[in-house]
Amino acid sequence: MNLPNRSGYQAYQRNMYETASPHKLISLLYNAAITNIQRAIQAIEGQQTGDANRFILKAQEIIYELMACLNEEQGGKLAANLKEIYFYCTNQLVQANIRKDINLLREVEGIIDPLRQAWQEIGKDVSVGQHV
Repeated sequence: MNLPNRSGYQAYQRNMYETASPHKLISLLYNAAITNIQRAIQAIEGQQTGDANRFILKAQEIIYELMACLNEEQGGKLAANLKEIYFYCTNQLVQANIRKDINLLREVEGIIDPLRQAWQEIGKDVSVGQHV
């Protein structure tokens, strides 16, 4: 990609995040976590441990960001439970990174993906309610 196209694409990406609703931002975080976990799995399968490390670290950072987005005052027990799930996932990612263990990565993906799907369903209900 030549430089003018790249800067346009980067501006588009930046604009997408800056103008997204809070709900959309959380959806983007979930999607990015899943994508990085899947890339880490592929990297381990391809014996590219450096890439696997990078993707796992990105997934960890994203889950920490999801944790930072929790409002424990308003979210009560649900937010507290999500926080525990996120802690568990980050711990599993650390272990997956140390061991380059695909099964641990798949476990975390199996936890995060249903949360992502549930969040998307909530978004459908919110957007329907806004149009009424």
